[in-house]
Amino acid sequence: MKLKCIVIDDDIHAINGITNYISTLSNIQLTHAYTDPLQALTEISGGGSVDIIFMDIDMPMISGIELSKAIRHKTNKLIFTTSHSKYAYEAFEMHANAYLLKPYTFARFAETINRLFPKSPSIPAVNLKQEEDYFFVRNKNERNNLIKIRYSDIIAVESLQNYIRIYTVDETIVTYIALSEIKVILKDLPYFMQAHRSFIVAKKYIEQVEGYTLKMTNNLTVTIGIRFREEILEYIREKTIKTSRT
Repeated sequence: MKLKCIVIDDDIHAINGITNYISTLSNIQLTHAYTDPLQALTEISGGGSVDIIFMDIDMPMISGIELSKAIRHKTNKLIFTTSHSKYAYEAFEMHANAYLLKPYTFARFAETINRLFPKSPSIPAVNLKQEEDYFFVRNKNERNNLIKIRYSDIIAVESLQNYIRIYTVDETIVTYIALSEIKVILKDLPYFMQAHRSFIVAKKYIEQVEGYTLKMTNNLTVTIGIRFREEILEYIREKTIKTSRT
């Protein structure tokens, strides 16, 4: 039996993003998505219960916090999705089961569902349909539209003060995220490493090493920072074929 869910968010791009995430999971089904919180209030109040409601907090006319007061009893699990961490306390005051801070990754999304619905005789575990993982960010160069980025396509990430530039095999995306935030997203993936205070690189896309400079497959050059040299050079040594010639 699939878990039935509802999404409430006044941002259609955010709805498109979470809809893609939901479609990637085999045991969860989207029954309705609302961009109008007042419409959601009316229809959900008069309808049946669902397993999950994903709800934005910062919405016009009525906030997610206020809306949750009226419809909390209509769902087994309430998950707030928001760009603002300042709402966390209020969210849990409303007995929210989880709090996804935008932009959240697919891995974080799936992990949350699995945690809230662990494997049991009555509720099957959520299974991923594909091994490849990805996340969405707003592309500053494309009117802030959400764009999917696959981890396997990332060549490097560069810090640009208040935003970052993500180099992929196909394009370059600029988005308003701090390097420290993307570092948290990538930290559990062994094929990424920090090479400089302003750069995170993907190991498999290192094309050449010239002294303390890395040349990536897209011709991007990255100077290895002093504090990161030992780790980077150790990795390079491990991947270097040793010969008997001196």
